[in-house]
Amino acid sequence: MSQIAQRLERLPFGRFHYKLLLMGGLGYMFEAVDAAIIAFLLPVLRPLWGLTSVETGVLASSTFFGFLVGALTAGALGDRFGRRNIMMWALVLFCVSAFVSAFVNNWHHFFALRVIGGIGMGAEAAIIAPFLSEFVSANRRGSFTASLAGFFSFGFVTAALIGYFIVPLGDNGWRYAIVATALPVVLVLWWRRSVHESPRWLESRGRHAEAEAIVAGIETDFEQRGIKLPPVPASGAIVTTPAASLGETFKVLWSPKLRRITIMTWLLWLSVTFCSYLFFTWIPGLLVERGMTITKSFSFSILIYLAQIPGYFSAAWACERIGRQYTIVSYMAGAALSALALATVQTDQQVLAMSILLSFFINGVNAGEYAYTPEVFPTRVRATGVGTASAIGRIGAISSPILVGYIYPIAGFAGVFGMTTAVLLAGALSVITLGIPTKGRSLEEIESTEFQAALLPVKGVEESRA
Repeated sequence: MSQIAQRLERLPFGRFHYKLLLMGGLGYMFEAVDAAIIAFLLPVLRPLWGLTSVETGVLASSTFFGFLVGALTAGALGDRFGRRNIMMWALVLFCVSAFVSAFVNNWHHFFALRVIGGIGMGAEAAIIAPFLSEFVSANRRGSFTASLAGFFSFGFVTAALIGYFIVPLGDNGWRYAIVATALPVVLVLWWRRSVHESPRWLESRGRHAEAEAIVAGIETDFEQRGIKLPPVPASGAIVTTPAASLGETFKVLWSPKLRRITIMTWLLWLSVTFCSYLFFTWIPGLLVERGMTITKSFSFSILIYLAQIPGYFSAAWACERIGRQYTIVSYMAGAALSALALATVQTDQQVLAMSILLSFFINGVNAGEYAYTPEVFPTRVRATGVGTASAIGRIGAISSPILVGYIYPIAGFAGVFGMTTAVLLAGALSVITLGIPTKGRSLEEIESTEFQAALLPVKGVEESRA
C-alpha cells in the first residue's frame, strides 16, 4: 500500500468525512427528488396532455434514457480526467435542464429536457460513490458509502411532500413542483467548490505532489483540532498508470479476473434499478388506478417513501456488521417476499403494509450496492466500473415503467409484482455466486489480492516505491 493510501487509512472518522458525506449526500438527495417527482406529475400530466398508458410509461422513463448516457460516459471520463470536474459539470447540466422543463407546454419537449437532465444526473450518480469512498478507511467505508446512498431516501420523501402540497395548488402546480426540485442544487454547487480531487486517483496518475498537498491539508485540519494521528506504516509499491483511452479503460473491465465482477455488478444494478423504479415511479399512479383519489394516493406514497429511510440506514449498519454481500442478499430476499405478497393482497391497508415493507427492503439493497460496487473495482477503472454498472441499471429504469404500461392493463398488481419478485431473485443469485468479500479490507488490499492479474499492462506503466 502506498504512503498516500496509508495516510488516508489511518485518519479517524471525523468532521472532514462528515462534510464529504453531507455534500455528496445532498447531491444524491436532490437527484432523487428530481427522479421521484415524475411519479407525482404523471397523474396530472397524463390527462393534461392526453397521454396513453404507453406514452405515460415512456415519459416516466425519460430521465433514465439520459441516465444511461451520463453514467456510461462519466465513469470513463472520471477515470481519465479526474472525478471532481466531471461531477461539478454534471450538476450544472442537471440543474439548468430541470429548471427549463418547468416552462414547456407539450410532452415531447418535456421528454427531451428530462433526457438532458438525466445525462447530468447519471454522470453525478456514477462519480459520487467511487470518488468519496477513496477518502475513507476500510473500517468505515461500507457504512459511509451506504449512508451516502441513504440520502436518496430523503429525496424521495421530499418529492412525496412536494407532490402532496405543491402539485395540487392549481393548473400550474406541477410547474412550481419542478422549480422547487431544481433550485436547491445551486447550494450543493457552492458547497462542492471546496471538495478536493481524490488523492488516490492523483497518485495513480503520477501526480504525487498534488496528492501529497491534499492529504497534508487534511492531516493539518485534524491536528489543528487537537487530534493526534498515529504513525504512518511502512509504504509499499505505487503503481502509476498513464491516462488510457476510453476504449482501453472499458477493455480492462473484461480482462479475465474482472469479467466476473463486471457481470455481477451489471446483473445486480439491472435487477435493483429495474425493481426500484418500477415500484417508486408507478406506485402513486397504480394506487389511483385501484380507485383511490389522488390525495389519498399521495398520502399513502409519503408513508411508503418514509420507509426508505430506515431501509437505507439499517443496511448501512449491516454492511459493517455482516458484510456487503450478506446485506445485499438478505435485503433482496426480504424485498422479493414483500413483492410476492403485494401481488396477492386485496385491501388498501394490505397494499400499504406490503408496499412499506418493499420500500424498506429494496432501499436496503440500494444502500448495499452503492457501498459494494466501488470496492470491487481497482482504482484505475473504479469510476468506469461503477459508471457502466449504473448505466446498465438505467436500462432497467427505462424498461420497467414502460413494461408496467403494457403489463398492468393485462395482469394487474399480480403481474407487475410477480415480475418484480423474479427479477430480485435473479440479482441476489448473481451476488451469491459471483461476488467477493470486501468487509474490513482496504481498497489496495482488495486490488492486490483479487485483481492484480486483471490489470493487464498498458503502455507506459511505471512502478515505484514510496
